[in-house]
Amino acid sequence: MPRMLDVSDEVRAEIGDEEAARLLAGESAPGSYDCTSCRTPGDSAQERTSTVLFIGDETAVLAFAHATCLPSQVVQVTEEQLQGAVRAIGGTGAEPQQQYRSPQPQQPPLQQQQYEAVQQSPHEPQQQSAAKPVPEQAVLGVTSGLVLLQGELHPALVVEPTAPVARPGSLGSGDDFLPLLIEQGFMPLTELAGVPPVLHGWSVLLAAGQLHAVLQPSPSGGRPVAWWQAHQPLQVTDGWRAAANKHQQVLMFAAPVGSIGRQPREDLLRDALDKAAANGKLVASALPLAGI
Repeated sequence: MPRMLDVSDEVRAEIGDEEAARLLAGESAPGSYDCTSCRTPGDSAQERTSTVLFIGDETAVLAFAHATCLPSQVVQVTEEQLQGAVRAIGGTGAEPQQQYRSPQPQQPPLQQQQYEAVQQSPHEPQQQSAAKPVPEQAVLGVTSGLVLLQGELHPALVVEPTAPVARPGSLGSGDDFLPLLIEQGFMPLTELAGVPPVLHGWSVLLAAGQLHAVLQPSPSGGRPVAWWQAHQPLQVTDGWRAAANKHQQVLMFAAPVGSIGRQPREDLLRDALDKAAANGKLVASALPLAGI
């Protein structure tokens, strides 16, 4: 039976015209599936369904989502993320997603070090003199929570480094975390009065209902690469995931070290965001949702 599948040109270029035709004819597409974004059942014979191709180092997985949840697209992920998502999907009893050999080598992901506080020259020797301490290297702390804006709950990620972040190649001791993000398109906030504008090219990757990465455009113009990547997938609440699927985007707030802190409750997190904004130490953007 023919399927109501959306196969984007990008996905078709990766899997080939022959496989795309088999999918559309229903020869290789599942009838029922668990949506890779909202994790609720779908039926490609009854409702529009998007094909989402995730490409790792060695394999690629073709997943399916409600067209109202995700558009058909190609997303680059690490092999570890890909296999972890496949295991998670298999553990739910859902119909397995289709796996392929990766058709081309993966572009190396952009690691966290781009915005970490590595404050030495690239040409400086690796060995440091005992009299010259090595600067602390920042790690990006990420907290998920719901933020109330204009009477509606929105899924949010709050990013705060553990140390000042110097501009890559800089020998200075200043903190360039916010200026670097503003150069990428994030908007400075003085108050949380409304939803920040969408930052096109960036996205938040949910895999098997867990938070895996924040993706940014590739410097070379290829597929998106990881700006931040979880060492282990982060669990999010059902309410957070439901809000993300409703809005199809996640609000990312970022502040320099010491501005937010670890907050045990969402009301305290909101208070910290309000204070950071009032002090001119907060930037934000809305990032579209991606998922597997």
